[in-house]
Amino acid sequence: MNEEQSKKSIEALGEFGLIDHLTANFQHQNPATVYGVGDDCAVIVRDENSYSVVSTELFLENIHFDLMYVPLKHLGFKVISASVSDIYAMNARAEQVLLGVGLSSRFPLEAMEEFYEGVRNACTFYNVDLIGGDTSSSSKGLMISITAIGSVNKSDIVYRGGANTNDILMVSGDLGRPYLGLQILEREKSVFLANPTIQPELAPFDPLIKKQLMPEARKDIIGLLSQLEVVPTSMIDISDGLASELIHLCTKSKLGCIIHEEKIPYHEDTMLVASEFNLSPLTCAMNGGEEYELLFSVTQADFNKLKGNPHFTPIGYFTEELGIARLMDQSGAIHEIKAQGWTHF
Repeated sequence: MNEEQSKKSIEALGEFGLIDHLTANFQHQNPATVYGVGDDCAVIVRDENSYSVVSTELFLENIHFDLMYVPLKHLGFKVISASVSDIYAMNARAEQVLLGVGLSSRFPLEAMEEFYEGVRNACTFYNVDLIGGDTSSSSKGLMISITAIGSVNKSDIVYRGGANTNDILMVSGDLGRPYLGLQILEREKSVFLANPTIQPELAPFDPLIKKQLMPEARKDIIGLLSQLEVVPTSMIDISDGLASELIHLCTKSKLGCIIHEEKIPYHEDTMLVASEFNLSPLTCAMNGGEEYELLFSVTQADFNKLKGNPHFTPIGYFTEELGIARLMDQSGAIHEIKAQGWTHF
């Protein structure tokens, strides 16, 4: 197989298909390994009553971030947010992180100090400890690897694949703002490259840009669910767009779902700025990603505990159709949902 055929094959598989393909023949050798590949975290027995959950994230310059408009301090905060978000998606508490960094010779010490200041701020914000990692030279650009570790009671752990028919789909917060923040930054970058004497006009869009540059993982939602004595039946964080995450939950739970367009929550800034880019808020929510809000399902009984809570919005429910996610638009027409958000290949 030549290089072009191999590349096409990987592109056809996509990120999760590639992972499934490469790990299909691996078997667990240790009884402490409860769950391996296929969810937001691996799950390992910690003690008689609890599990450890572990997740790894990789961030590459010019693939996951652009240092032309991403300050290093913000980047340090963001990579920790993205990593602990996977822990929260298991209904777990984030406790430790390990950080690996590969950097080229173009980065001075002051630049790395700025990056680590952002990491430190995030560790303080999420109450997690930086306990180790590695550093290396890189022939090109900045590479970052984060391993996040957390814990959860065995009775509280939530996987992607635990939903049942008629469970209610819920989402925390609002959707679409990080994607619009990215559009603003990319627009101003293009303007600057065309004419470096023009200063970017970012101040009116500060809230949207902050949602892109310094997203906050929803540690508070995990605490609130615990206070309300609600354990979701399935859960995932919204990192690749709502459409992609709905399909993941459906596939893992071996169910379908229907969500209602008019139920998807938006901030007023999303409504205003989306039209400036000739985008619909629905497109921003479904295909944007990097939200780090939580998408989860609950039983009908637990839904009554969450009904009317401003932190949560019901957007639909699970159906019996295997792996098929659908959207009912505002006219009542139903459309199959296709994942069109972030892809890694």
